[in-house]
Amino acid sequence: MLVAPVHSVVSSRNWPRPPSCLPSNQLTAPPEGARVAVAGLVILRQRPGTAKGVIFLTLEDETGIVNVVVWRKIYEQFRRAVISGRLLKVTGRMQRAHSVTHVIAEEIEDISGMLDVLVQGEGH
Repeated sequence: MLVAPVHSVVSSRNWPRPPSCLPSNQLTAPPEGARVAVAGLVILRQRPGTAKGVIFLTLEDETGIVNVVVWRKIYEQFRRAVISGRLLKVTGRMQRAHSVTHVIAEEIEDISGMLDVLVQGEGH
């Protein structure tokens, strides 16, 4: 069975948003330090050698991208989801610096099982 390219899946109007998750295009609304939940496909994982164990994730939802910072302690707690999750729900705190918005991860949940719903809904 062939799976549709990621971009057409993400743009689906029927994307089943996980409960209480903010779309990326609304991340300018919450104030600095606000606790938010976001969800999206993992399109990039970076672990620079100079970052002292910090991992940077880029998630994509139907409205754009979300930058996520995962500190070492959180990475150790949610390692499996960070390494192998294709679709993640991240709960954390808003941080803005130099016109870039990040979510500082506090909880990470692998919701890759929802990808089946995305792919099935695409044909309708």
